[in-house]
Amino acid sequence: MLTRIAYRIHATLERYFPEQRLFLKSDTETRFIRLRPATQAIAVVVGGLALAWTILATAILMFDSISAGTSRDQVARQQALYEQRLTALSEDRDARVEEAVSAQERFNLALAQVSAMQARLLASEDRRRELETGIDVIQSTLRRTIQERDQARAEASAVLASAGTGVTEAGRARDAAATVDFLTERLGSTAEERDLMEGAAMKAAERADIIAADKKALEQRNVVIFTQLEEALTVSVEPLEKMFRDAGLSPDDLLTSVRKGYSGQGGPLTPITLSTKGQPPSLEEMRANAILKGLDEMNLYRIAAFKTPFAMPVKTAFRWTSGFGYRNDPKGAGTRKHEGVDMAGSYGAPIYATADGVVTHAGWENGYGRLIKIQHAFGLETRYGHLSQIRVEVGQRVSRGERIGDMGNSGRSTGTHLHYEVRIGGAAVNPMTFIKAANNVF
Repeated sequence: MLTRIAYRIHATLERYFPEQRLFLKSDTETRFIRLRPATQAIAVVVGGLALAWTILATAILMFDSISAGTSRDQVARQQALYEQRLTALSEDRDARVEEAVSAQERFNLALAQVSAMQARLLASEDRRRELETGIDVIQSTLRRTIQERDQARAEASAVLASAGTGVTEAGRARDAAATVDFLTERLGSTAEERDLMEGAAMKAAERADIIAADKKALEQRNVVIFTQLEEALTVSVEPLEKMFRDAGLSPDDLLTSVRKGYSGQGGPLTPITLSTKGQPPSLEEMRANAILKGLDEMNLYRIAAFKTPFAMPVKTAFRWTSGFGYRNDPKGAGTRKHEGVDMAGSYGAPIYATADGVVTHAGWENGYGRLIKIQHAFGLETRYGHLSQIRVEVGQRVSRGERIGDMGNSGRSTGTHLHYEVRIGGAAVNPMTFIKAANNVF
């Protein structure tokens, strides 16, 4: 049975692979090698499998190469888009700073104009009071003159009555004529004084109307200026309040803390008080004091912003390589919490302080390598790890934007990058909260 099957297989293979003989001839003899159909079939199958494997391996290598090139192109495009975004954010931040400076300059100019207008208003009030006093004096003089005229008329009537019958008609006529002349002269002078007083009173009334119109125009202009100042103050303060709220900080607590450290008063931001008679403040005084209070808060926000880590620690080109939170450990130690963000850049790139503060650590620490710790106000602390060089000392005061070290690869690191942390009360928080909160302000 097996012989028959083998014979049939051999016969089938012989139709496709007839028996071949390979002759090997030498100088003395000739030999041959018999290639049976089964041997030829095995050789063809093995060769086909080898060719198929070669084609498959070549295709796999080509696909890997093409996909690797595509991934690199995608990473390069994403990096270029991110750099463009960072450039746009930086330009927008600079524009915001210029707008804030311009608004501050406009406010200072408007405040000077308000002060000048207040001085002119006080001067106009003094002139109005003087005119009112002059009018009262003129009216009093006019009344006294009328009383004197009536008294003179009464005296003249009494003189005529007391002349009696013992006087001749000629004497009475002369007395009457003299009396009439005296009264006429006195009445004429009195009428002239009255006319002068009336003219002065009319001029004073006209002057008072002009002063009232000027005062009304000045008040309207003050309203426009105060409205513009209030709008500019609102536009300047609201982004600062939103920035602190987005960072998880209470604006009221920050203002209270900064105000305790900067408690001096005086200068141009002292509340305005014009009344010296204990009267309630006017509407203009209340609005001016509200604007000054808003300016004081904006100044406190500015101080708090410099003491809070809103700035970027790296200003050269970089890319984000690891975020805040749990991740697979790059050294293969399982899942661990990453308490900061990683920014990969060129070796030796400058590292800057993100807020005003005091250096509390500047040296080597396990895991971090070369590490700098800076203590800021409001219980905030920032950490800068894996540095190649440290440029500050413990106890040194640094300002926001001051260079403190260079990017490196020291400590537990797989490549050149900066490990940046922000801590509140010793607990690590996401630094991106502060960085994103300041995008629309700085």
